Amino acid sequence: MLKKILNLYKIFVSTRLAPYFIWSRWAASLYYFLLSNKFRREHYAVLAGKVKHLRESKKEKASVVTLIRNTHRLEKGLLMKPRRDVFALDFIKETVDQFETIYNAHDYVIGSQLKWSFDVLQEYFSVTGNHPKLDLQRQRFNNIVKDGPENCELRSVPYHRHEENKPNISFDDFYKLTKYRRSVRWFLDKKVPHELIDKAIMAANQSPSACNRQPFEFRIIDGQPLLEKVSNIPGGVKGYAHNIPMFIVAVGNLDAYFDERDRHVMYVDASLANMTLMLALETLGLSSCAINWPDVENFERQMDQALKLNEWQRPIMCMAVGYPDPEGLVAFSEKRNINDIRKYN
Repeated sequence: MLKKILNLYKIFVSTRLAPYFIWSRWAASLYYFLLSNKFRREHYAVLAGKVKHLRESKKEKASVVTLIRNTHRLEKGLLMKPRRDVFALDFIKETVDQFETIYNAHDYVIGSQLKWSFDVLQEYFSVTGNHPKLDLQRQRFNNIVKDGPENCELRSVPYHRHEENKPNISFDDFYKLTKYRRSVRWFLDKKVPHELIDKAIMAANQSPSACNRQPFEFRIIDGQPLLEKVSNIPGGVKGYAHNIPMFIVAVGNLDAYFDERDRHVMYVDASLANMTLMLALETLGLSSCAINWPDVENFERQMDQALKLNEWQRPIMCMAVGYPDPEGLVAFSEKRNINDIRKYN
């Protein structure tokens, strides 16, 4: 009875009261403050991520996020045509600060990304002109790395793409792959090798990401009882959850951002990587099913608990993965006509 009353109240609020709050953004905010909690989890996660980022701005992990972003900004300045003689004055000190923090932390390993930052900074200081701010940071950088190892010949700096390195993949072959990939819900009772998943994730890792921050991670579940528990959380798996041999959850990290303006970027970045991941899986003999993940509080709470997520983390997408059962049907899912989704200018 109580559930029925609550549902009627929600319908009343959405259909009768909501129209009175769309006359301004302020009124809409008041509606969600007083009458709806639909954005409450997002508000909390965004704020928690921002506070964590700012609090740790002097610590190593936050330095990594800032260093990656600023290194990418330097790369964009280096590849401009024509390239300015002096640029990045507003963030070069911060970049060197973050680089020094990580470079001097001998127990912190960032591997190839630290080398990338080293190479880009070295290139930046070698091609830019003189300016009091820049000269000071150039001297600081040289002092930081003066006792470091010699840089290898292959440098991680902006480069020209060469035609001979282009893979021999025709549009027809690629289009066939996109049409062959379909949401597969029936899998063979066969364990999925982690080596193949790692290969697919290596391909997904090459997907574009805003300022190269890659604010996401893949949680891969194939062991019981967690697999059964997590597979049954989404609402769109009824009837085939028992058949899923591996479940992947793409988790977004809102602590990658210093401002609320970027709160949606992790969804874009993770989606780009997820599509690459699904196509890569097909080349390895595996298939997948992207599972609907609406913002339902009950589902979110269950996933938080199952994966032990932090308050600044949010599940972005779920995916079933396995060897496709050739006897299982897939939905035809006719797509929209190109004229319905494409407009020039």
